[in-house]
Amino acid sequence: MPKNTKVTQREHSNEPVTESVADLLSLEHPMDYKSSQMSMGLSPGSTAPGKSLLPEPDAEDGRPAWNNKLEYILAQVGFSVGLGNVWRFPYLCQKNGGGAYLVPYFILLLLIGIPLFFLELAVGQRIRRGSIGVWNYVYPRLGGIGVSSLMVCGFVGLYYNVIIGWSIFYFFKSFQYPLPWAECPIRINGTQAIVEPECEKSSATTYFWYRQALNTTSTIDDTGGLNWKMTLSLLVAWIMVCLAVIKGIQSSGKVMYFSSLFPYVVLFCFLVRGLMLKGAIDGIAHMFTPKLEKMLEPQVWREAATQVFFALGLGFGGVIAFSSYNKRDNNCHFDAALVSVINFVTSILATLVVFAVLETEEISNAEKILGFLNTGVLSKELIPPHINFSHLSAEDYTEMYGVIKTVKEDSFGQLGLDACLLEDELNKAVQGTGLAFIAFTEAMTHFPASPFWSVMFFFMLINLGLGSMIGTMTGITTPILDTFKIRKEILCVVCCILAFLMGLLFVQRSGNYFVTMFDDYSAGLPLTVVVILENVSVAWIYGTKRFMQDLEDMLGFRPYSFYYYMWRYVSPAILLVLIIATVIEMAVSPAGYNAWVESEGAESFHSYPPWALAMAYALIVAAMLPLPIVFIVRHFNLVSDGSNKLSVSYRKGMMKDISNLEEQDEQRFILGKNPSEAPSPMPAHRAYLGPGGTTEMTNTNYGTSTKTGYQNIGSPESEL
Repeated sequence: MPKNTKVTQREHSNEPVTESVADLLSLEHPMDYKSSQMSMGLSPGSTAPGKSLLPEPDAEDGRPAWNNKLEYILAQVGFSVGLGNVWRFPYLCQKNGGGAYLVPYFILLLLIGIPLFFLELAVGQRIRRGSIGVWNYVYPRLGGIGVSSLMVCGFVGLYYNVIIGWSIFYFFKSFQYPLPWAECPIRINGTQAIVEPECEKSSATTYFWYRQALNTTSTIDDTGGLNWKMTLSLLVAWIMVCLAVIKGIQSSGKVMYFSSLFPYVVLFCFLVRGLMLKGAIDGIAHMFTPKLEKMLEPQVWREAATQVFFALGLGFGGVIAFSSYNKRDNNCHFDAALVSVINFVTSILATLVVFAVLETEEISNAEKILGFLNTGVLSKELIPPHINFSHLSAEDYTEMYGVIKTVKEDSFGQLGLDACLLEDELNKAVQGTGLAFIAFTEAMTHFPASPFWSVMFFFMLINLGLGSMIGTMTGITTPILDTFKIRKEILCVVCCILAFLMGLLFVQRSGNYFVTMFDDYSAGLPLTVVVILENVSVAWIYGTKRFMQDLEDMLGFRPYSFYYYMWRYVSPAILLVLIIATVIEMAVSPAGYNAWVESEGAESFHSYPPWALAMAYALIVAAMLPLPIVFIVRHFNLVSDGSNKLSVSYRKGMMKDISNLEEQDEQRFILGKNPSEAPSPMPAHRAYLGPGGTTEMTNTNYGTSTKTGYQNIGSPESEL
């Protein structure tokens, strides 16, 4: 025992020995008890007088911080607004009833989107750690949540950056006129010049995508070797990502000023340009024409919930990581609402652009028909008398197309006319590799100054993807930097090199099929499980009332009771239904991919071979395996639960409290008072009222519990 403590001094005196809490703490070795403030031996629902259950952040803990609020908001917007807003949301809107789809989407955004986004922002900002550290603090047995989140980030980052590489390839190919995908290539066969048969059977843009860009094989079994063009594009993409995140938020924050704002400039330009084209109004009218009967289909609600879930980036760890660099008193409630609304508005804006631009395809084909009429290729008698080419509607074109196809059945293929149904365009895009590289690319070939618009479009895709990749990489590097002492520059470079090497799987000639596999299996089910466990660990294990109290201490106001009921009941129930629906869909839907058949010039659905199916399910298992492993090893105390790694700020706060208690104890000793007679140095405990405002939460057994660690964390029954 240290010789200069008051306890030792009192052993040599005749005075009764009265040990203070500070003295008892001073005798302990620096074991930093438990990493979770939530496991301080308190009874469920109680707090230390005047103290929050979560570690107090400190400006001196050396953690980086955002330079300003705008950088942070742009980072969250850049992460949440990604490629899915441009090519996934418009397809779902068309498929699920047009304007009617917006109703379930908005309802589910309020029920699960904003509440869960707010929850992730709050825990990241309060605990100031990445995904692994946060959930180790909340409940060590569920520390696998952070590891699973990191695994999913890794899987998604591998193939997501390949898509950025594709955009880079198209970006550089756009600096020529005419665009290389505007017309089918001509093959010279002796003295004859014929159109490439594969292109003639499909279309110029489809041929360029599958043959010129990907040079894809016909099956996933045939790897075909590396595609050197896409390999170089992937290398450029990883170099860009590495440079953006190498200095952490100090470098990525600056990049976000451009990568988050530039896509909106391009979308507005495309919207204005699209509205100036004939047929654009028909496309927008098609979007806002609701098919109300679709709202009664469960599939519509399931797809809306899934889109809300992934649109905000829930469960990836990027949201928590970005928020962990905030100040303690930042209004994360406002941030959650703002970013969610921006994301929703962006999806609608992108859908307006897509519907306006794709509908103009009918006008381009109508001009072809008009040219055939003027040259005598087609008879004017084939055109119904009520059709006016100056004001051609979608219905008029469809009727005219059907008549010509029926009359000119033998020579119809030589006319080069397309049905140009918006549904077909969107379905064609989503079944392949996305709307960007097929339907929208073809539409841009009909624009005046088409190379300019193509450059703008693919530069927008690069920036959209880069913003999401910065958030994904931050979700990987932040928890690693919090856990291990390593320079962020070294970690970033190592991660990017390893990711590039593993990403070579996706730049083989069959790489597109692996992108589809990872997109279908690596993130969907694992992320949903991760988020429901996040919700349960905060709302039911830690306690919703305690969490609401922490939010009040942090924000300076108590959040609406709406969040209490969402976190505790509604969101977990919806997520559980979503998990069940996802499992059922995986069980009943055939596992396969759309392969490009060169001889037919079209896609054909192929089932995965056994090895590929095993690989697909291995992705799900690998992403979810940390959850049971961490739970088991910590339940049976097989490994340390991180109890010796409290944050610097928390240790400083503890030592400050000990110092204050020491001074108070010294005064009481000098005055000869017993501790029970001296006034408490701590401020009076503030009662907290639950969401109903009628039940007071009181501290009834503070300091009396003998349980330690996560064995004493509040149970769900404690709040019933």
